[in-house]
Amino acid sequence: MHRVFRSRARVAALALGSLVAASAHAGPTKRGLTVDDMLAMQRLSEPTASPDGAFVAFTVRETDVEANRGRTDVWVAPAAGGDARRFTTHPDNDGSPRFSPDGRFVLFLSTRSGSSQVWRMPLAGGEAEQVTKLPVDVAGFLPFPDGQRLLLAMDAYPDASTLEETVRRDEEQARSKVKAKAYDELLFRHWDSWEDGKRSHLFIWSPAAPGRPVDVLKGLDVDSPEPPFGGMEQVSVSPDGQSVVFSAKDVGRQAAWQTNADIFVVDARPTSTGKQKPVNLTTDNAGWDGAPVFSPDGKTIAFLSMARAQYESDRTRIILFDVASKERRVLTDAWDRSPGELVWARDGKTLFTSADHLGHVGLFAVDVASGKERLLVGQGTNQSPVVLGERLAFLKDTLQSPAEVYSARVDGTDVQPLTHLNDARVARLAWGAAEQFTFIGAHGDTVHGFAMKPANFEGRSKAPVAFLIHGGPQGSFGDHFHYRWNPQTFAGHGYAVVFIDFHGSTGYGQKFTDAINGDWGGAPYEDLMKGLDAALQKYSWMDGSRVAALGASYGGFMINWINGHTDRFKALVCHDGNLDERMAYFDTEELWFPEWEHGGVPWEKPAGYTKHNPIDFVQNWKTPTLVVHGALDFRVVDTQGMSTFTALRRKGVPARLLWFPDENHWVLKPQNSQRWHAEVLAWIDRYIGHTPPR
Repeated sequence: MHRVFRSRARVAALALGSLVAASAHAGPTKRGLTVDDMLAMQRLSEPTASPDGAFVAFTVRETDVEANRGRTDVWVAPAAGGDARRFTTHPDNDGSPRFSPDGRFVLFLSTRSGSSQVWRMPLAGGEAEQVTKLPVDVAGFLPFPDGQRLLLAMDAYPDASTLEETVRRDEEQARSKVKAKAYDELLFRHWDSWEDGKRSHLFIWSPAAPGRPVDVLKGLDVDSPEPPFGGMEQVSVSPDGQSVVFSAKDVGRQAAWQTNADIFVVDARPTSTGKQKPVNLTTDNAGWDGAPVFSPDGKTIAFLSMARAQYESDRTRIILFDVASKERRVLTDAWDRSPGELVWARDGKTLFTSADHLGHVGLFAVDVASGKERLLVGQGTNQSPVVLGERLAFLKDTLQSPAEVYSARVDGTDVQPLTHLNDARVARLAWGAAEQFTFIGAHGDTVHGFAMKPANFEGRSKAPVAFLIHGGPQGSFGDHFHYRWNPQTFAGHGYAVVFIDFHGSTGYGQKFTDAINGDWGGAPYEDLMKGLDAALQKYSWMDGSRVAALGASYGGFMINWINGHTDRFKALVCHDGNLDERMAYFDTEELWFPEWEHGGVPWEKPAGYTKHNPIDFVQNWKTPTLVVHGALDFRVVDTQGMSTFTALRRKGVPARLLWFPDENHWVLKPQNSQRWHAEVLAWIDRYIGHTPPR
């Protein structure tokens, strides 16, 4: 249930009580946000800068509801301002843009040839040209500085001699009428896929041998690029093109209960490619190491590191590795935040990063000499920075607007939008005004939350309340435009919305994040109840007699815990939540998570699994509950949702089970999202006694 809200719900400084979204003042002709409006937004991602800093290329996803999928194109915007233009227009998916080293071409991944391959188009315009024609899908790529070679990420069998052998094995399995799977070790399935023996390996492609890219990880049973942070962000090519550094995780016997990933460097010179094994630079650290990136002069590798083994939510520190001396320096030991990405300034004196910070995701600059951090852009969710000379481009979204590409001076001043793809969509809607507030929670600590008014709220009567609980549990519900749990969809339906960053949330210091370890039903539950009380006392326009609580993942666990400990809510929604922490250990795939959170394995440390276990309080359940689960959720397995529904109905508590056979931990398909929102809103309307605005 962990990590699911963290990566896109981070947080940055906002003074107590500051206004995040202006009141919806447009009049009754404007409606609040609906799921259809949300699906209609254009989703921007993957910004990248041209070598001269004059252009930004990025990916835009548009949702085709009828086809029940999204499709992507590459767009380009001038960094100096002006209209962004759709760069690719093919009906298949184009994305992951990168500029060629000379800036003349935009390279991108496209499925227009029937598989995912690298294509290119002149920046000035022209026809697309296919670059790679390989028998397997290219999952990611980076150009080498020579402008000829490419570093490719592809899935292959580690012992296969060629890519064609990987294809042959896959075809044989597809033709076989026997679909049985057999395993000797963990992980035998992960997230929403069954283990098939293939690994994500890195290959060096050269036009001299276009059909024979060289696997630089050949013979190593490792996966690269390695989560938790993503894809090609885990890979970097040296400025001289002679080395590749990457993060990878050993997939051996301990893969299911260890978070350890290491930084490797491999010789990428044409005369050496494939002849030398990668060298592990971080063998002495049992925690996670990732996101490596070469400095502009190639003398230093910066990367992120977690010190504690098995803990995926440990504080990440920036480490500097001197390529010549092999010495390492912890750059941000004094900064009590966890940076999530690393980008060098062109002069090598600064690293730019984003980090959860007080209910927002702040954009920061870190001085390489001193390690001192400086907040550049605070409000909203600011991430994916790229350098444009004396300016930065980055993605910015808020509770009131989806992501657009913004730019700012490297000192954080003169923040301006570069794109306006969603402006018209945003302007025709009424938005709930949101305000951040604080209260004294568990342990006497200051805890942050947000309160949002219903869209078009006029104050003639009190509004019913939707109380949203984030997952992770080390995550945050902050100033962010979310595409699955968007508070504005509840505000648009006539609800006041409250969401609390309880103990365990990120962006408030590592001690605050660690506080949830072994205390899932303790301080977080206390914070949630005190936070709701504080909001009801502070905001007289909320109706405290009509409150529904909703949560997913850890939030779903908390819904089941709430049902056993209070009857203050009129309705509950439990999305992908555990009922029994003991059996959940044996159901899930990433064992490091429950072992860390509950203090060990259940046969040696049973008390950690029974201390706060919802199943032990089923006898107290009485609140009507909608239970939602996806069949492909291998993190919180769907039998947990079925068990929750069974307990509710056997006790005679009103309940409904909404089960998606084609979804994982998230509901991603557009028509499924429509169904989810319709079911969730109808459920809480029914028991709240709410009639939505027309």
